[in-house]
Amino acid sequence: MKVLKQGMIAVALAVSTVAFACSIDGKDGFLPENNMYIPANIKNAGGISEAQFNSVIDQISGHYSPIIESMGAKLDVVRNWSDGTVNAYAQQIGKTWRVSMFGGLARHNTITADGFALVLCHEIGHHIGGAPKKTSWGGTSWATNEGQADYFATLKCLRRAWMDDDNAAIIAQMDVPAAVKEQCGAQWTWNRDYNICIRGAMAGVSVSNLFHDGTDKPAPSVTTPDPKVVRSTNHNHPEAQCRLDTYFQGALCHIDHTQDVSMTDEFVGTCNTKTGDATGVRPLCWFKPAE
Repeated sequence: MKVLKQGMIAVALAVSTVAFACSIDGKDGFLPENNMYIPANIKNAGGISEAQFNSVIDQISGHYSPIIESMGAKLDVVRNWSDGTVNAYAQQIGKTWRVSMFGGLARHNTITADGFALVLCHEIGHHIGGAPKKTSWGGTSWATNEGQADYFATLKCLRRAWMDDDNAAIIAQMDVPAAVKEQCGAQWTWNRDYNICIRGAMAGVSVSNLFHDGTDKPAPSVTTPDPKVVRSTNHNHPEAQCRLDTYFQGALCHIDHTQDVSMTDEFVGTCNTKTGDATGVRPLCWFKPAE
């Protein structure tokens, strides 16, 4: 995903050590190109505060900076609070693995602190979220693809970040759909895991409401999964409902967050039908399992 504006593309392409996770034309980040710019001086814009913006970044980067350092790189989270861009981007500049987060996204009225955390985890997922990876000019790029970055966010990243939180107190403040409680309860027997499952699903609801903003399509819901079955893996942004399905399934997957994914084998560290899983698997609305 790309942090440079379209007018700077030629410069970006001239620097061979810079690699981006999203489209080369710079139109796509966590969201497709949009005009939802929300300046910092807008009163009562909604979303989260600057303190929450920084707190979320501190918490998640505190967990993942050492992990990325162990891989020989440096995690650089750029905090663009004053920028009204409603998006987020990832890029690699040599051994600097950058994530750019924006105040406009944080100020959007659909975004909760947990939803913002999910976006940050998605962007980190482009760096370390495993296979399948994006294709670029007929080959495979460095970046985990969009659906897998979504899956990694709730499967691994948020669980790691929230493990020591008072998750029961946090979800007590939420209006949780009965379907989320039922499915998380069926999958997880320990209260800690059950509560984190609910938080992950509700973070997904937050960002799926962002995807839905300004459209006339039915709102995504945990009770209306996308029935589409792709013939080949979609490496770009799935539809909003499909993305919500992915967040929910990542939260439901029984594989421990400490079991790493693989950058080459899409079955490692994930729930999948190959090993007999029926719950927590990547939705077929974007994912075609390898044979």
